[in-house]
Amino acid sequence: MSIAEYLRGVRARLEPVALGLPYSGTRRVPGLRREEVAVLAGVSVDYYTRIEQGRETNPSAQIIEALARGLDLTGDEREHLFRLAGYQAPVSRRLDQVRPELARLLGQWRDQAAFVLTGTLDVMAPNSLARALFSGFTEQDNLARMVFLDPVGRTFYTDWDRAAESVVSVLRHNSTRLPAPCFDPFIREMSEASERFERLWKNQHVRGKTHAVKRLHHPEAGDLSLEYHALEVPGSDAWQVVIYVAEPGTTSAEAFALLHACAPAPRLS
Repeated sequence: MSIAEYLRGVRARLEPVALGLPYSGTRRVPGLRREEVAVLAGVSVDYYTRIEQGRETNPSAQIIEALARGLDLTGDEREHLFRLAGYQAPVSRRLDQVRPELARLLGQWRDQAAFVLTGTLDVMAPNSLARALFSGFTEQDNLARMVFLDPVGRTFYTDWDRAAESVVSVLRHNSTRLPAPCFDPFIREMSEASERFERLWKNQHVRGKTHAVKRLHHPEAGDLSLEYHALEVPGSDAWQVVIYVAEPGTTSAEAFALLHACAPAPRLS
């Protein structure tokens, strides 16, 4: 589907009154007129007509944003329009807290350690098993700080060097997905606090967080070999749900079960 075809379809199904336009009686053809779309988007009628007719095939990201806003597109519709135009849709609204529905879902998972990880690796909405897993750390607020700044990180991560490289590679991956004013101060903070972090950051290694096996040592549960999966949170700027699981029938599963038994009670929402 082309951007022209998509815009024609959207225009045909929208009611003028729903977008704040005055009622003008029964229309021979349903939907918005091209002139009305142009007014809503703040562009000339001629320019919008050329887009819809396929004669303008390279509108700027600013024009696409104006069209999405003028047509009052949903988040998914807006993202689709940007992709049709060859752009990655910028995040329209930055999340600052985990949705209550998602937090409740994580809290219901009793056999998996789960939490939300932001683009700067802040740990949010950890369930009871995740809090038990990270209980040895002084603070459980940010994975980068936990790895580089908390002495516990050196013993918790069996292969600390690999964990450190992974953290920095994920941050480098997220650097193009987050606004610089939100991201750059955190990198400066970490670089000033940890010489090792600064060196790894300069290596320019890039790797997104998807899935892997982590070998950990918990002060109470002992050695753990856990597999994690990271799933994107829709509508967020690089937030992910991270889930740690133990393979059934292994010593790690037995240790994880012990940790589960000692896990704090779920937080009431």
